[in-house]
Amino acid sequence: MNYRKPLKYHFATQKGWINDPNGLVYFNDYYHIFYQHSPNFEKPWNESMHWGHARTKDFLNFEELPVALFPDKPYDKDGCWSGTAIVKNDTLYLFYASIHDGVQSVSVAYSTDGIHFEKYENNPIIDGFPADGCPDFRDPAVCYSDGRYYCVMASGNREKNTANLLLYESEDLFNWEYKGILCEWENSKFAECPSFMKSGDKHLLTASVCKEDSHRFSVMYGTFENGKFTPEYTGEVDKGPDQYAGQVFLDNKGRTILISWLPGWKYAGYKKKDIGCMSVPREIKLIDGKIYGYPVEEVQHLLKDSDSSVIRKSNGFKIKRTHRKSVVYEGEIKDLKIIRDGYISEVFVNGGEEIYSVLL
Repeated sequence: MNYRKPLKYHFATQKGWINDPNGLVYFNDYYHIFYQHSPNFEKPWNESMHWGHARTKDFLNFEELPVALFPDKPYDKDGCWSGTAIVKNDTLYLFYASIHDGVQSVSVAYSTDGIHFEKYENNPIIDGFPADGCPDFRDPAVCYSDGRYYCVMASGNREKNTANLLLYESEDLFNWEYKGILCEWENSKFAECPSFMKSGDKHLLTASVCKEDSHRFSVMYGTFENGKFTPEYTGEVDKGPDQYAGQVFLDNKGRTILISWLPGWKYAGYKKKDIGCMSVPREIKLIDGKIYGYPVEEVQHLLKDSDSSVIRKSNGFKIKRTHRKSVVYEGEIKDLKIIRDGYISEVFVNGGEEIYSVLL
């Protein structure tokens, strides 16, 4: 497998390390993709995390832009970690986890042109975790719903052995009041990388839920009342072994779009040049009580019925991986579509009932 050949349809940086998608947003006629980035190294943790930045009009052709956020303040000197973006009054706001000396807080930067960002002078706007959380307190997910701004923080409770999402509320994006636990999972260590938004007559909530030695990407539709989210429909959507940190955003067409980081932490330093990239964008839908993820219309022409990396079997399929165990799916297949791009395969089962993102 040639890991040095550039990908055609998956965004990757020309230089440096890339991980979680951040701040996915539509602003000034472009889709913006921010991401965790080490601009000077092909492996993580040799320098504090930055926010890289790219934009696109069609999810096929990407323009890599200058680094959006540098870890250049005392409160974020150890990294500008993951977060989200929101537009208010023609201004783009980036909310991020600001890290210093082991303290995880929340800070904000803003821009009117979507390229040059100024950090708020009174950062951090949330300076630490509440009693319901733990030192793992990060990845702010900010949204606007029913006349209020909400910020969902990923955390956990070590005494209860739960992963949880903590809810804050604001009228102006700068002053935040803690409201309590939005959602939690038992027998888990902590949550990461949430997304939260209104979708139709329901709310959509996603998160990576981490146990001691595993994780799953949970997608939920449900009700949001009195500061609590009650799931009505749940799914994992992407069950591929080579994906992490999916983020969902609401675009200008009303679509809820998921983009994930491929292939994940276990491939840090896998090759001399980092092989990380963003997935193709998938539209998340609730259809007849099931949650689906399927490529957005802009990239659907890339879908194929077959590929040499996917071996069909009578009761499913197998995806071959170089020097690693194959990914095996067993079950009824009514429809199978594949996007193949160099060393990446994304397989969509039965119209997007399940997705398998795989590094070949």
